[in-house]
Amino acid sequence: MYLKKFDLSGQTAFITGGGRGIGLASAEALLEAGAKVVISDLDPAVLASGREALAAKGWTVDAVALDVTDADAVGRAAREANERHGGVDILIANAGIAWPDTGGEDMSDEVWRKVIDVDLNGCYWSCREFGRAMLQRGKGSIVTLGSMSGLISNKPQRQVHYNAAKAGVHHMTKSLAGEWAPHGVRVNAVAPTYVDTPMSRGGFDKPELFPVWMEMTPMKRVARADEIASAILFLASDAASAMTGAVVVVDCGYTIW
Repeated sequence: MYLKKFDLSGQTAFITGGGRGIGLASAEALLEAGAKVVISDLDPAVLASGREALAAKGWTVDAVALDVTDADAVGRAAREANERHGGVDILIANAGIAWPDTGGEDMSDEVWRKVIDVDLNGCYWSCREFGRAMLQRGKGSIVTLGSMSGLISNKPQRQVHYNAAKAGVHHMTKSLAGEWAPHGVRVNAVAPTYVDTPMSRGGFDKPELFPVWMEMTPMKRVARADEIASAILFLASDAASAMTGAVVVVDCGYTIW
């Protein structure tokens, strides 16, 4: 009974930022659970690499080049995916960026807008465009990618833009969950810690960053992408059928202090 709740056979999932890292691991998790998967990414080379990595493990996926900051493009991708697959049941709104340490007093408008545009606006456009069809069908599960940075202010790096964007994702998730729950659509978020992915690895070799991160992490390690994907699979599936508006923290204990 309980394992069947994780079965996604007959369902289609669309994953933004699916070419590598958490997005790619999520694709593999959902494929293992029986879903058909469409991965998207801004960089065609990253997208092709992700598709090839899944093919090497025996998985076949559709791949769509997509800039989540282009609301019209997200709308077209949603319509095409719904038409091609007879409906998208699951959206993993994962695409995101993190730019280098910049003090709030020195941050340029360009840098602020870029991070907010990808991490918050892009997440919203994805939820809005895929959510419309889900609302019409009366069912669907959306998982957004927040961050522990949406709950706390990280140190020693300065990243007010990223922290603000991820806090926005958490509250957007709760807001949409409340609006859409009566119509059969669940919206939940995962809030990861530092994860062993290309986006985080840039800080692993920096003596001014990594030792501080580990000192503040009770488990004294970073998370793996598959550990975040496991939480995403749970929220996407009927195993979490009574959950909406939740922010599930997967942080190796970072935020317990």
